[in-house]
Amino acid sequence: MKKSYLNSAALCGMALLLGTVVTLSSCSADAEEVMNPSSQSSGPCAPVRVRVSDFSMSMDDMSSGGGLTRAAQNPGDYFTSSAMTLAFYDAGGTEVYKTTQVQGDGTYTTFGEFTANLPVGTYTMVALGYAYYDGDVFFLTSPTAAGFTSERPRETFCKTQSVTVTSSAPLDLTVTLNRIVSALDINSTDNRPAGIAKIRTTYAKGGKTFNPTTGLATTDAGFTQTNTPSAAVGAHIGVSSFPFLATDEEDIDVTIEVLDAANNVLFTHTASNVPFKRNRKTILTGNIFTASASSAAFRFETDWLTSETIPF
Repeated sequence: MKKSYLNSAALCGMALLLGTVVTLSSCSADAEEVMNPSSQSSGPCAPVRVRVSDFSMSMDDMSSGGGLTRAAQNPGDYFTSSAMTLAFYDAGGTEVYKTTQVQGDGTYTTFGEFTANLPVGTYTMVALGYAYYDGDVFFLTSPTAAGFTSERPRETFCKTQSVTVTSSAPLDLTVTLNRIVSALDINSTDNRPAGIAKIRTTYAKGGKTFNPTTGLATTDAGFTQTNTPSAAVGAHIGVSSFPFLATDEEDIDVTIEVLDAANNVLFTHTASNVPFKRNRKTILTGNIFTASASSAAFRFETDWLTSETIPF
């Protein structure tokens, strides 16, 4: 569902249209827009048209392969289920405009195209694209605070930049978002036995919230998420997660717990000092359906550090 919040620019008729670029008349708003006028003086406004044209990414940086990069992709083509949030903050840090598009909800014509009327002034624009599924809860409260308060962080792209409106002439912006998360794939080399229901992954560091200006995590306290593997009994399993890192590169202890349907822990393994890097994927490969640590090892597969095998 689209959500729009308009604050200090409300007096000059600030509005959003998803899809086609059309300027609404002064003070117009639909039922989902919240108007909170401030004491800011009314004045000339400009239609600021923002088109998020691409998610900038090096696909092989987020895979186990290496050596090749792919062109940036249109946001509507990359994710199967996603959302985009666009916000403007004035020079004092007040949020003057924010809206969210949810892919496939029918409230826009073109995913990633926005128009807002802004008064003359200088703003910080925050544009975010992220995977978004039922049950996810995402927030953006400032150019330095955003993230997921639901169980798991998702793959996230971000762009924060200064925007200056100098007159009532239209201002057209084309924005490319950069991936700011790291990624972890856990792949078993042994087969899933009967009675295995979930895989719980605990990060000793990293977080689920981030600073849109830096792209770094706002907490380094770690988090836990639980996945239900889709692989059938007798097959290898794979689960993924997308931590935000407190620094561009970070070594993190990762604990993997195998659970039954009643959340009883059947097997526990810890991989120490797992190397992570933003916009890179680390793959842990090993036996997880065994109680014997001596027979299990995780191989760290990355394209930015030498692969190594660490027993635990």
